[in-house]
Amino acid sequence: MFRFLARSLGLILLAAAFVGLVIDGTRSIANGAVSLTPLGEVAFRLFPRSFPLIEPAVTRHVHPLLWDPVLLSFFLVPASVLGFVLGALLLWLGRKPEEPIGYLAGR
Repeated sequence: MFRFLARSLGLILLAAAFVGLVIDGTRSIANGAVSLTPLGEVAFRLFPRSFPLIEPAVTRHVHPLLWDPVLLSFFLVPASVLGFVLGALLLWLGRKPEEPIGYLAGR
């Protein structure tokens, strides 16, 4: 069940990353310069009410140093690249186990 879920989510992430890459490519061609959509912008578009509440929650409850160097850098990663990496990782985790070649000699 876990392998099916991992493969399905991996394929969905790969498809979404490809769509994001096509959108970024057309925007780059139209602008005449390379422009990639950062993860923070995608998260803000998906969760417009709750995304701005992340910073106060992290700085108040966890640690302020976690917000500035770590999470701000994470939110600047291109969303399509992160989707490709996570999709490939989930597809790799959900792959079928390799069958052994030959026979066991210890029996």
